[in-house]
Amino acid sequence: MSETALDAGNERFGNDAAARELPAASPRRNARLRALAWRLAPWVLPAVLLALWATGCERGWIAPQILPPPERVFDTFVELARSGDLASNTLISLQRVLVGFAAGTLLGFALGAALGLSRTFEAYVLPSFNALVQIPVLGWLPFLLLLVGVGEPLKYILIAHAALVPVTLSTLQGFRQTPASLDEVARVFAYKRWQRIVYLVVPAAVPTLATGVRLAFTKAWLALVVVELVASSEGLGYLIVYGRQLFQLDLVMASVVVVGAIGYAMNRSLDALEARLRRGQPSAFRE
Repeated sequence: MSETALDAGNERFGNDAAARELPAASPRRNARLRALAWRLAPWVLPAVLLALWATGCERGWIAPQILPPPERVFDTFVELARSGDLASNTLISLQRVLVGFAAGTLLGFALGAALGLSRTFEAYVLPSFNALVQIPVLGWLPFLLLLVGVGEPLKYILIAHAALVPVTLSTLQGFRQTPASLDEVARVFAYKRWQRIVYLVVPAAVPTLATGVRLAFTKAWLALVVVELVASSEGLGYLIVYGRQLFQLDLVMASVVVVGAIGYAMNRSLDALEARLRRGQPSAFRE
């Protein structure tokens, strides 16, 4: 056989082998592309809004006194970071929200557990609780100003109130959704009341409690910003008010971005914790 024929045969064999590999490689590549698209999808809308913002400011669609351009907001953010104002006010806000959130969460667990474990207590307390929680955070502000003044206790109480409601309701729901099969096991093994609560009710309620805690932090963070907007001389909410009073909307926008970024990061962290708890829950505790 001639050398030319051998080369042609080798080339044909190589093409056939490559063709056989393509169907195996293509699905993997498509899967990677789909995964990348899903990861980038949440950033499409913010990127579009940022582009519209920059374009509108550049072409004069909106006056810079009303909506400052993105680069000016970024420069203000850098200046706040360098001066230390951003770090100090952020730490103050985080301290307030963590203290209030912790207090509201603990009280919510206790109240929700009492409601979930006692039908009598629920009958007396739950209707009044449902009525009181309809009052927004700002609705309590004038009354609490008279009781505790404008100091830190006011912020802690309002933030705790915001966190208390979702934790209480989720704890009540979690304690009432123990699978019937586990109740049957408790009766068969003659579990005492405390054994049933510790070994059955609480483990079965963990995912629901995690959802309540995540929602409670969101409510607490929103309440913090509202309280600092109305009655505070420090914190991220105060920076927003201070910028509005001086008509420095670049300061307002920079503070708003920081508030949103911190809230988003904390929510994602709690969301990941909730997902992990749900995956780690034994199948026996699921319906």
